[in-house]
Amino acid sequence: MIFDVNFSMLYSDTLVPDVFISEYMPSLESDFVKVYIYCLFLSRYRKSMTPDMIAKKLELRTERVKDALTRLEDLGLITRSADGNEITICDIKEKEIKKVCRAKTTSTPEEAELSMERSKKRSKFISSINNAFFQGVMSPSWYTDIDAWFDKYGFEEDVMYALFKHCYDHNGLSRQYITKVADNWYSKNIRNSFDLDRYSMEARKIKDIRGMIMKKLRRRGSLTEYEDAYIEKWVSEYNFDADIIEEALRRTTSAQSPSFEYINSILTNWHEKGYKSKEEILAAENAARAAKQAKPRTRVKSVPQKGNFEQRKYDDEYFEKLYKDV
Repeated sequence: MIFDVNFSMLYSDTLVPDVFISEYMPSLESDFVKVYIYCLFLSRYRKSMTPDMIAKKLELRTERVKDALTRLEDLGLITRSADGNEITICDIKEKEIKKVCRAKTTSTPEEAELSMERSKKRSKFISSINNAFFQGVMSPSWYTDIDAWFDKYGFEEDVMYALFKHCYDHNGLSRQYITKVADNWYSKNIRNSFDLDRYSMEARKIKDIRGMIMKKLRRRGSLTEYEDAYIEKWVSEYNFDADIIEEALRRTTSAQSPSFEYINSILTNWHEKGYKSKEEILAAENAARAAKQAKPRTRVKSVPQKGNFEQRKYDDEYFEKLYKDV
């Protein structure tokens, strides 16, 4: 017996995995999403089409379609043959399952019990992350990623929650951005809520001083990475407040081409001298000025320029010798 299906495309559907919607679609450009969905559609009916044909069908440029295929291949959504003529849609559901499932290793009963208790607590916390920032539809692979971040960075739960909130309030919840922020926090020795509070206070101070500097220098837009590094050094390493930095800015009025390097030279000099406040700087400069003024001046005796030499005298022997030579 032969079983066949005869149905119209009008009654058929192309299924898009939810994993694609939650994991890949947010970071993909809209044209790339169109290409992926169309590839799903073509694979369902085993159609053969070139990038030029896909471009015409989707009203895109051919180069744009090629870029989309390259991006989809980099993400592991499709694979292409060596000649590029055959495209295979990857099973991203199976890919996510492999991420979640881990090989189990042998452990003692005590270790197993401790691990179970920790897993329960951590699973409950990750569920709160899911409800707060993913509206309850977080992909299962996020569970393994968050669990790995706990082990990698040693963050307490309060810090991990603050990490997601910070990323959610700024550039969104992409793994790349979260990892970048987490690496930065880890480099600042942030592990618990006390460390995070200290860092937050310092970050606000840097932000306020950055705004003051841009206003005083009449800078628009944003500072460069290197200029931000200078400000962070003045605040975090030198422990200078806004008054000292503003005093250094005031000194730039005498410079022909004031720059952050010039400001840094002033502040570094003050740091090396151990100054902690604006009052100490002004007091030291006033003392140096007063000492210079009190130093006695050495007077140079003036010698008259006219008639200040003795006339040379010649005897008769000198003249006789002169005539003899002539």
